[in-house]
Amino acid sequence: METLKTNILIADDHSIVAGGIEAILNTAEHLNVIGVVDNGQKVLNTVAENQIDLVLLDINMPVMNGIECTKQLKAQYPDTKVIVITMYNRKQFIRELFEVQADGCILKSNSGKELLTAIERVISGKTYFDQLNDFIDAPREFKEFRLSEREIEIIELIAEGYTSKDIGTRLFISEHTVKTHRKNIFQKTNVGDSDELVKWAMNNKLIR
Repeated sequence: METLKTNILIADDHSIVAGGIEAILNTAEHLNVIGVVDNGQKVLNTVAENQIDLVLLDINMPVMNGIECTKQLKAQYPDTKVIVITMYNRKQFIRELFEVQADGCILKSNSGKELLTAIERVISGKTYFDQLNDFIDAPREFKEFRLSEREIEIIELIAEGYTSKDIGTRLFISEHTVKTHRKNIFQKTNVGDSDELVKWAMNNKLIR
């Protein structure tokens, strides 16, 4: 008797990350990757045209981010499960994920085994938020550095490798504004360039 497979859609605009996730899923015979897309709107389009049981998606994507995508998915396709895979260990995102009724969340820094465990839990009808203790309340933790929410958001995008132009496009602000924020961030954190900033953010557990 053929094993019933779970159809999964991967949504991440980093091709290397998406490829790594797909490779992990391909190790499980009962998981079937339907496709890989790079933004939230494509997620909705793909789910509309295919039988998707579970969507694995990043929070920060162009066109439509993971939070808004999850909200619309749950409104239109309530039976489709959603697990958010993120590098942002921020409590703010967990609160937002609860609000839009995501079924789980896992940090990108975790192992493939952890991801498969999360998938098994969610497709069985449960939720997976086991890593809540790893999330921090960034605004309180970084008060001493006087970083604004916007500056923290830009740090996270810099850590993902985006240029000032890309960040401006994603946040709907000008490239000049992004560069001004970068200059202020460097001054507040006492770093000299983006590489030092990423190391600083990791050491202070803003990203993982």
